[in-house]
Amino acid sequence: MMGNVSPAAKHAVLCFSLSCFVFIVSLFSSSVLGFTSELWALTYWGPGLYFCLFNFVLRYSLKGFTYDVAVRSAFLGSVFATGLYFATYDNSYHIFGLYAMAFSMFHFSEFLSVALTNPKTLTVDSFILNHSVQYWVAAVSSWVEAAIENYFFPDMKTVFWLSHIGVVMCVVGEVMRKMAMFTAKTNFNHLIILLNPICVIIYTLVSWTFFRERIFAEEMFLISFFGTQYLDYQKKVGTGLPFIRGYIPGLNGAW
Repeated sequence: MMGNVSPAAKHAVLCFSLSCFVFIVSLFSSSVLGFTSELWALTYWGPGLYFCLFNFVLRYSLKGFTYDVAVRSAFLGSVFATGLYFATYDNSYHIFGLYAMAFSMFHFSEFLSVALTNPKTLTVDSFILNHSVQYWVAAVSSWVEAAIENYFFPDMKTVFWLSHIGVVMCVVGEVMRKMAMFTAKTNFNHLIILLNPICVIIYTLVSWTFFRERIFAEEMFLISFFGTQYLDYQKKVGTGLPFIRGYIPGLNGAW
């Protein structure tokens, strides 16, 4: 099995694991060995110095695509380890840690899934770290909201049971997504963790608008292609989404 895996995927797993391991050793050293001035430096300066050194080594030992994959994997490994460290706290940092772990695993597993199911299409973009401007606007908005609410309403960020439900939802969603990728092969949400009510509402409205417009456009083509057959089907089967009717001929294009 491993013999058929692309070299880039192997480098990704190695760099992610190594980065994660070193960050965990550094961050948890004081918890295991006791807090001293020396271990304080190892805990808080060690990860940063390691990351700079590791990137320096990667830069001069790997080239091109392999380097791009390795440095991104190392970054995601460090994010996962940092998230694990914060997840051990019993305050608002706990939910930030859970979010960081979910964020890291989502992007890394995306690349790994493509590498295993459809290696011919494997690129740096498979990490989807450069997904879109809208994606990062949404992500940064959720971080800003989380920071503001944590400052003014810290108790809001300690409802751990609700955050844990968000983790379960992310895990279930990821499993279903990866199963679909492995099934289709070549043919092929984090906000509850952060307890961000404002972004949850905004993202829900944006998603609803997207599906409303998508269904409207698709049904126009389906009706033009299948004619009365699709109209009969449309009368019997709804869209399955609340307050979305799709394209109804004769209603002046009403939604």
